[in-house]
Amino acid sequence: MTDDAYLFLADGAPGSGWQAMPVSLTGGLECLQTPAVRAWLDAHQTDAASPALHVVPPEETGMIPEGAERLPVPLTEEELERVRRAAATDQVAAVEKELLSYRDSEEGRDALLHKALAAGLPAHRIVELSGVDPAALPTAPRS
Repeated sequence: MTDDAYLFLADGAPGSGWQAMPVSLTGGLECLQTPAVRAWLDAHQTDAASPALHVVPPEETGMIPEGAERLPVPLTEEELERVRRAAATDQVAAVEKELLSYRDSEEGRDALLHKALAAGLPAHRIVELSGVDPAALPTAPRS
């Protein structure tokens, strides 16, 4: 895993790999105004509004299609959260919201942790959102 998020250009062909969040749907990202990113976009004859320009958080960089043009970019914590939420499925986004509100309550902890695992959230993300000790996570999701 890397500490940088990545911008990458998707060719748009069906079956070309995982579909990340188009940058145009994430709101403004500060990195888009940097000379390095502007030069990279110019070199690829595209701009930040292009539907081919995608962004992935650090934990998802392994999902960038093979051979895609890519550029590591730093994101602020707020931008990173926006990217993660924008790319999440409705089910994952709902569970993440519950995990964030869980920080203030212990009620229903085990059920919520099982729900998060069953929704496909990675353990590190559950720990980050809920604040639970990694050792407190159940070993297998319940149906």
